[in-house]
Amino acid sequence: MPSQSSPSSPAAEQVASDQIAAVRAFNRFYTRKLGVLDQHLGKSPFSLSEARVLYELAHRDDLAAKEIGNELGLDPGYLSRIVQSFDEKGLITRKPLPADRRQYQLSLTAKGRQAFAKLNLSSQNEVAAMLAQLSSGDATRLTQAMAIIEAVLEQRRSQPAAFMLRSHRVGDMGWIISRQAAAYAADYNWDISYEALVAEICAQFIRNYDAAREHCWIAEVGGEPVGSVFLVKATDEIAKLRLLQVEKKARGLGVGRALVEQCIQGARERGYSKMTLWTQSILLAARGIYQSAGFKLVKEDKHHSFGADLVGETWERDL
Repeated sequence: MPSQSSPSSPAAEQVASDQIAAVRAFNRFYTRKLGVLDQHLGKSPFSLSEARVLYELAHRDDLAAKEIGNELGLDPGYLSRIVQSFDEKGLITRKPLPADRRQYQLSLTAKGRQAFAKLNLSSQNEVAAMLAQLSSGDATRLTQAMAIIEAVLEQRRSQPAAFMLRSHRVGDMGWIISRQAAAYAADYNWDISYEALVAEICAQFIRNYDAAREHCWIAEVGGEPVGSVFLVKATDEIAKLRLLQVEKKARGLGVGRALVEQCIQGARERGYSKMTLWTQSILLAARGIYQSAGFKLVKEDKHHSFGADLVGETWERDL
């Protein structure tokens, strides 16, 4: 009796069978190797879906339950059970939305943030252990390949170019010093003393780097650096955002906003309760990003620096 093949869709008929097989094989390997799709994450009491909801609540303020469901593709009934469970455990607060009292605005409680911090640290340690088994070159190749997969599969209709954020590596500090100095000299006629300041900040960051409390992120487009930002320790409770910079060719892509949001997220994950930054009144684009990210202007001071008369501004926000 002749064998019968399963009917295929028109889309499947247009794609080579070896490509389909390769993607399916990679998906099985990825799930097995990383183990992040297990029913429960490590020793955590949370399922994968619960952990994803916790993550969204930890990194975005005052989300509506419906927004989370749409973002994560969760069934409304299933999400409702997760929210109810979190509420009963004291992990979240719920309040009706003014526009639609059938919908709820969700926020993590202190207990909820503590639960997320523990889960996040466990996940970071598991990934770090996996990467530690690789050479530096292989680890870089792996993360770059992941970024390519994400960029190819993710739809970014609103952005003319895709960018990614990565951690700093050897050579980045030199690039930051050079680009900061050149950009501010060209745009604001600042003198070489600003380059000296940036060099001092970068040197201090490298000498005293504490991964548990500090970090630097580099924005890339097509493998080329186009922006950067630093998260450094001011006190045990206060983090400081420093040296935000975006290349002209990357402006308008949302790079600056993404770097600031990543810095805020990084400060929260590292246990800080407040964030501060120092900028200048003439840096209007940066000020707009800080304001939209929840920072408030708390202090102004006139000074003469970098060969120019400036008004320095201190901005702060709670985390």
